[in-house]
Amino acid sequence: MNTEPDLLIGSQWRHAADGGVRKIVNPANGTVIATVDEATHDDALAAVAAARTTFDAGEWPATPVSERAALLDRIADLLVRDKESLAELETADTGKTLAESRIDIDDVVSVFRYYARLVATQADRLVDVGDAGVISRVVREPIGVCVLIAPWNYPLLQISWKIAPALAAGCTMVAKPSEVTPLSTIAFVRLAQEAGVPAGVLNLIQGSGAAVGAALTDNPDVDFISFTGGLTTGQYIARSAADHVSKVALELGGKNPHIVFADIGTGDAWEAAVDQVLTGVFLHSGQVCSAGTRLIVEESIADDFVAALAERAAAIRMGDGTDPASETGPLVSKQHLEKVESYVALGISEGAKLIVGGARPSDPALGDGYFYLPTIFDRCDRSMRIVSEETFGPILTVERFTDEAEAIMLGNDTQYGLAAGVRTSDPARGERVVRALRHGTVWLNDFGYYTAAAEWGGFGKSGNGRELGPSGLAEYQELKHIWQNTEPKPAGWFGARNDG
Repeated sequence: MNTEPDLLIGSQWRHAADGGVRKIVNPANGTVIATVDEATHDDALAAVAAARTTFDAGEWPATPVSERAALLDRIADLLVRDKESLAELETADTGKTLAESRIDIDDVVSVFRYYARLVATQADRLVDVGDAGVISRVVREPIGVCVLIAPWNYPLLQISWKIAPALAAGCTMVAKPSEVTPLSTIAFVRLAQEAGVPAGVLNLIQGSGAAVGAALTDNPDVDFISFTGGLTTGQYIARSAADHVSKVALELGGKNPHIVFADIGTGDAWEAAVDQVLTGVFLHSGQVCSAGTRLIVEESIADDFVAALAERAAAIRMGDGTDPASETGPLVSKQHLEKVESYVALGISEGAKLIVGGARPSDPALGDGYFYLPTIFDRCDRSMRIVSEETFGPILTVERFTDEAEAIMLGNDTQYGLAAGVRTSDPARGERVVRALRHGTVWLNDFGYYTAAAEWGGFGKSGNGRELGPSGLAEYQELKHIWQNTEPKPAGWFGARNDG
């Protein structure tokens, strides 16, 4: 058993009720780097109950906004202090490079700073009802008990997108990181305690969805569920939450097009396009919900553009994320590696043309990790599953188009709608295409960037609701209308009326 418990329920850090534990593996070399408590169904029920009691009987929901904002700033300060140790945990857990993990922690800091500022500026909305004797106000109140479920690819970043606005709004919560990558979230919750988060406001559970999922998402004591993950699980959560009319916000991934027009230009403009398409798909070995995994390129430049991509992809330096020379790391687990391999085999069987990659690396130094070479398939079409399904790995598919209308049609031909990219030197065309694409974020002559101040979320089966921006805070708030009559007098409706 662990010497230090990893489950936080109310004011108490606990071991799992049945003593269960899970080994956490470094995907770069297959070694066990930690053992953490594996919560039971009863542990999850206890965490929800603690959050419920704290919300209903505690002082946190009524805590002044200024105090909540100050708490978020203290958390941000401690994140800055512990940036390097948190980044090292993130790299050991996920396999991503330390350079990327450091950027992630900076982004987490930005999220807490942003919501500290935003919530401090919110004010009641006055409504003019046309009666001088009536004061009509719309006020914001915390939605209640929130279940916050994060994915394994960006563990601390994704959970921060949920915890920061939940704290800012005055909610209580149960946070559940992925059972595959829980280490940075456990460290963060200890940091949040140090910053002064009251007991019972932030509870922590980790374990498989099969073990604890129903206790969290099928629970009538939960008012709101924020989930980032796969489509099938998201659909289950939406159905189960409907029984209790609990609110849900779901981010369920994407199959994201990156459209490149022939007018992108030459020289530096050409190199920028190649570089950003490459980065957009192969960063973090493609394990990014917004990865640009579908290159949709104009026919007249397709051969040259794909050749340039293939040359660059073949030169990507793979390795342990702690090695400064590494440009990308491994896949997160052996199971996920095998899933990516199955998609590559499927693409070949479907008739796609394998241009580069398509195998594990031959370097013996990478043999103990879950590495897979950056892979490009050309001559793909919409009938192929590698084009329509989220492979969530280092696989780029290439489709070709001949005119703008076809490019838009292909870009929208997906059940998802999370993100898209458009590259063109024609401003008018750029505006037409980005407005025509049905995706929650569209980058024009750029790819992959975001800001805490702008909403993130998708159309279609990429989910519903939004994270980040003002809407990300609104998800954790209820609106209440208060009608105050300052000159009350009898209504005169019953008994006193004279109908003539």
